[in-house]
Amino acid sequence: MARRDMVRKCPECGGINLFWNKEKGEIVCKDCGLVIEDKMVDFGQEWREFDSDTGQSKRRTGAPMTYTQFDQGLGTEVGGKGDFMKLGGKNRSKFFRLRKWQYRISTAIERNLKLALAELKRVGSYLKLPKSVEEEAARIYTLAVQRGLVRGRSMESVVAGALYAACRRHDVPRTLDELSEASGIEKKEIGRTYRFVTRELGITILPSNPADYIARFASALKLSAETQSKSIEILEQAQKAELTSGRGPTGIAAAALYVAALMHGEKRTQREVADVAGVTEVTIRNRYKELLDKLKLEKEIKKKKKKKK
Repeated sequence: MARRDMVRKCPECGGINLFWNKEKGEIVCKDCGLVIEDKMVDFGQEWREFDSDTGQSKRRTGAPMTYTQFDQGLGTEVGGKGDFMKLGGKNRSKFFRLRKWQYRISTAIERNLKLALAELKRVGSYLKLPKSVEEEAARIYTLAVQRGLVRGRSMESVVAGALYAACRRHDVPRTLDELSEASGIEKKEIGRTYRFVTRELGITILPSNPADYIARFASALKLSAETQSKSIEILEQAQKAELTSGRGPTGIAAAALYVAALMHGEKRTQREVADVAGVTEVTIRNRYKELLDKLKLEKEIKKKKKKKK
């Protein structure tokens, strides 16, 4: 009401017989029909929904936009099955035919997106990825389709590459081996597609931090919180000594966890750690030797063993 009071009279005819249409957010002069203001914001109290019936009638907006749907969630439906049952025979068949035509997708891009986004949701669910990562991956894939980057490549490999890029951007630790297992695409193909898509779309991704993998690996190996904390300390020392540059983050993280487990008397074999991290035993052994030599951790391991005895 305060906004309506600001407009004293119509600028066209000078009349004061004004009408404020709350539903349309407009102020209209009843004398000459001039729309004085439009697209006004309603600052009134918001309604509350206690059941689905009242909520449906009071709801003013639809679902938010999302890239996880081929039409970004902006599509409309021609009624529901309950609505059709109220109609007569001819009208019912007519609306069923309209609904059938509505589900038919016209463009090739939309057809590709509908299939690819369903695959993206399946892989994301298998890897237990958060919604934010799925949304980012769907956005990356949509851009790739619009720029013709999917042509000549399998849809599944581009989906996997987009998911890996989204995981890297949101600091959600997932390895290429995990994505390969979930999608059924070879690890090398996912990596190749990931690099191509990020380069063509100009997506900058920072190197992944080995510390992001510690919690997952420690949980799978059933290691204590003390061992996790110690492994992060070892990784910080390794970063200062520049031992992490040029090396795979999963390998260095697994080696740091292996060393920390030895220090706290929680012995795990190199094979067990390698299986959890998705690397080879040779990688664990090489990183383990580097950490012992450069950080001089061998003495600390011996001290811990003596204390245990």
